[in-house]
Amino acid sequence: MAEVLLFHHALGQTSGFLAFADDLRRAGHTIHTPDLYDGRTFHTLDEGIAHAEELGFGTIIERGTRMADELPSDLIYAGFSLGVLPAQKLAQTRPGARGALLFYSCVPVSEFGSSWPADVPVQIHGMDADPIFMDEGDVDAAREIVASAPQAELFLYPGDQHYFADSSLPSYDPQATALLSKRVLDFLASR
Repeated sequence: MAEVLLFHHALGQTSGFLAFADDLRRAGHTIHTPDLYDGRTFHTLDEGIAHAEELGFGTIIERGTRMADELPSDLIYAGFSLGVLPAQKLAQTRPGARGALLFYSCVPVSEFGSSWPADVPVQIHGMDADPIFMDEGDVDAAREIVASAPQAELFLYPGDQHYFADSSLPSYDPQATALLSKRVLDFLASR
């Protein structure tokens, strides 16, 4: 079974984020869910992003890196939205990475290196009408990775929600989440 370091989104460790992690655990995987926000959660994206900006995105990435340092190196790195920043950095730069799962977000490879590591498989998931994923450069960064990496997949789901796999939020889409979960579990089983 796989061992995963899973980072939360800008709202913090919501009950839906924790439920997603628990679903992966029930499938037999070891899932680490560090708290980048020291226990704080937020009700709106604007509040969560304001807190992330107050902390600094570099600080969030550094916190994720420090948390990874306490774990084995042969991990799969995963992140939801804001959590993609430390997950993608670690997948691209930490030796031993076994894979990456990037949900709702993706940044250009150039943020953390010159190319995606050829031996690190990656899945990227987003909605095809999510204004954040589609209009703010995330889908372009995802397509760049898919075009250049030998083991990369981009999955687009119908809909316009950003946090569609968080069952505790109004944006939750059970149908899209079921398909995302199946793809993630298949990915983890193959690692």
